[in-house]
Amino acid sequence: MSDGERLIPINIEDEMKSAYIDYSMSVIVSRALPDVRDGLKPVHRRVLFGMYELGVLSNRAHKKSARIVGEVLGKYHPHGDTSVYDAMVRMAQEWSLRYLLVDGQGNFGSVDGDSPAAMRYTEARMKKISEEIMADIDKETVDFQLNFDDTLYEPKVMPTKVPNLLVNGASGIAVGMATNMPPHNLTEVIDGTLAYIDNNDIEVDELMHHIKAPDFPTGGVIYGYEGVREAFKTGRGRIVMRAKVNFEEVEGRESIIVTEIPYQVNKAEMIKKTADLVNEKKIDGIANIRDESDRNGMRIVYILKRDAVPNVVLNTLYKYTQLQSSFSVNNIALVSGRPQMLNLKDLIHYFVEHRHDVVVRRTQFDLRKAEERAHILEGLIIASDNIDEVIAIIRGSANTDQARERLMERFSLSDIQSKAIVEMRLRQLTGLEQDKLRAEYEEIMKLIERLKALLASKELRMELIKEELAEIRDKYGDERRSQIEYSGGDVSIEDLIADENVVITISHAGYIKRTPLSEYKTQNRGGVGQKSAGTRDQDFLEHMYVATNHQYMLFFTQKGKCFWMRVYEIPEGSKTSKGRAIQNLINIENDDKVKAFICTQDLKDQNYINNHYLIMVTKQGQVKKTSLEQYSRPRVNGVAAITIREDDELLEAKLTNGESQVLVAVKSGKLVRFEESKTRPMGRTASGVRGITLQDENDEVIGMVTVNDMNSEILVVAENGYGKRSSLEEYRVTNRGGKGVKTLNITEKTGKLVSINSVTDADDLMIINKSGLTIRMAVEDLRVMGRATQGVRLINIKGNDSIAAVTKVMKEDEEEALEGAVEEAAAEGRPLETTDSTSEISDEDNAGPVSDVEIDTEE
Repeated sequence: MSDGERLIPINIEDEMKSAYIDYSMSVIVSRALPDVRDGLKPVHRRVLFGMYELGVLSNRAHKKSARIVGEVLGKYHPHGDTSVYDAMVRMAQEWSLRYLLVDGQGNFGSVDGDSPAAMRYTEARMKKISEEIMADIDKETVDFQLNFDDTLYEPKVMPTKVPNLLVNGASGIAVGMATNMPPHNLTEVIDGTLAYIDNNDIEVDELMHHIKAPDFPTGGVIYGYEGVREAFKTGRGRIVMRAKVNFEEVEGRESIIVTEIPYQVNKAEMIKKTADLVNEKKIDGIANIRDESDRNGMRIVYILKRDAVPNVVLNTLYKYTQLQSSFSVNNIALVSGRPQMLNLKDLIHYFVEHRHDVVVRRTQFDLRKAEERAHILEGLIIASDNIDEVIAIIRGSANTDQARERLMERFSLSDIQSKAIVEMRLRQLTGLEQDKLRAEYEEIMKLIERLKALLASKELRMELIKEELAEIRDKYGDERRSQIEYSGGDVSIEDLIADENVVITISHAGYIKRTPLSEYKTQNRGGVGQKSAGTRDQDFLEHMYVATNHQYMLFFTQKGKCFWMRVYEIPEGSKTSKGRAIQNLINIENDDKVKAFICTQDLKDQNYINNHYLIMVTKQGQVKKTSLEQYSRPRVNGVAAITIREDDELLEAKLTNGESQVLVAVKSGKLVRFEESKTRPMGRTASGVRGITLQDENDEVIGMVTVNDMNSEILVVAENGYGKRSSLEEYRVTNRGGKGVKTLNITEKTGKLVSINSVTDADDLMIINKSGLTIRMAVEDLRVMGRATQGVRLINIKGNDSIAAVTKVMKEDEEEALEGAVEEAAAEGRPLETTDSTSEISDEDNAGPVSDVEIDTEE
């Protein structure tokens, strides 16, 4: 140890603590966080000030980037040259900054993540808006501090006219904290700032009328508003961003075209990852991906496979790729050198406060300069009024100092005034120049008066700030780039499934599938039918229903149990495929069988479930009514829906609103019609009450219809292909439990009754034979007949074949018209007004198993 040195023992914990705090504060204050006043970090501020000092303004020639970096590095920013160049490059990238601060010339990188050219190849100069950020910097508007080697001064903050922090945002990782602030639209921000100046007590909600949401340089769509609201109110929030997309036909294929991507997403990386997901079969439906972006704009083309549904593929892309990404807002900025979390109003408040401070300091500077000039002008005017005497004094003096002293004595002038007189040029003695002096003096006095008034009144200063802000808005303001989709939310599995109409078929042996409704075609009455579902030996189609993919399905089994499923969970199959055994889809017993199937809307909607009922009928004629609320809590293993007596089984279940009329028909051709209100609601486990009395032990119930519209017509079909359409009035209302009235004249030719439906001219019929043949025909082709006739032939039956089931579906052209109306309404953001036959499930809609063919307008 050298002489004079001594060791001081220090606790290592204390030393580590203080050293780490010093380091973290240095990073927080001098590197990573922006100042709330000008929105700049030290490196950006130094780059702009370095360019200002070099004179590379927006109206001058570009200068080599290396020259600018050298200037900043040598004078103000003693760090690596890459940190300076990277900061400058980012200020020149239109996909990084909403309003560019640097005008770059050369290769400054790309949205694909390409590196910029080295700084010796590129050139740069300031953008006009950057000059507004530094306007009045030479008027003592901001404090200066010594640079790293104490040889030069640099500004601590910029006297910005632009609310740069809100407009361009910022991101940075400090020690123990980070900031991530989104950019906003300049026009909106200034409108919000003006509103704040007019009313300092304005609420964040009111500011949001002006500043709608962040506005990203890459455009895109802000999906959902909750995160934006949260960020504006608290300073933290998660904003979901989506690409801007449209559908086109490319080379005869449906394609998804992306024209704008979310902020901070690397386009090339995104395309590569998407291609990997397609190759790994995690994303289906994409045949090819092409990047057709050029200097005119971005264009990414996803060419789809022929059987792909564009919306489904798009939602899958949103879920698994960066076509949807999120921006986590964390508004932390330096306020008086300390990091602080700020909401929207705080950010505006601190900017306005800074702007006011700048205006006060600028006014004080201008006033001082004006008063100094006025003082000199007063001396010059005195001299010009007494010019001969002044000339004589100067000529009679031995030197300049003597002349100044004699002038000060003779005219009571100050040192500055006498110096100005002595230095006067001869041309200032002309009459014209003397008039100019007086005019200038008058102007200066008016200016002094104005500046003093400005310093005396805060209202005047605020008006001036507003005028300057409005000027900035008019000069640099532009339209929003990012659209806002207020109704958006998290992607659920439903979003990945197209909500289209499907036909669900269930065979006698319990095989189920769903097929797009568009696969079925209308034929004329009396046709032979087209080959439909393939069936196994001794099996035949028994049920056919129409629904939409997003609806809930309630399965009722013949043993009286209820199971739940979403339609999209039912396996899809073609018209000719066999489908899947229901036993594999729901936990149904081996000897049980699904007999009824109901589509409902949202089971969480209390109003909906409390105002709807389920009516069930068994083969032996028992009827039971239960509130839908009892079935609104899905369970994997199902629940008991009705207690079934021995030798009986559940046959049908219908959804009603409590005010329907019920028609129950039996094999022998009889029918009973009674008011639903005559049946009181019971619990899930009750076994019900008698609905109809059977003719004999061979007789059984073949179907039930519930109607709400008294103008309904009833269609009954017998097993040998005969059917009849009659008015509802033909069947009088009787008491529940009676034998009923004749519905069809049953003969050997007609065979037993197999089906009952409520129909209108707007329906088509789907008739399924036990052999698997189907025929689609229009109800309007059948005339309305009396009750006791045997009807007309609907379908030609070959050999020992017979009808298995008859169900009604909506006409194809009506489906198209309705879908078009739904799309149009969705595009305009308004609910679709529908008639009873297409609104939420009404009793008439449930008159037959296929009634629920409406488009789900809630989705």
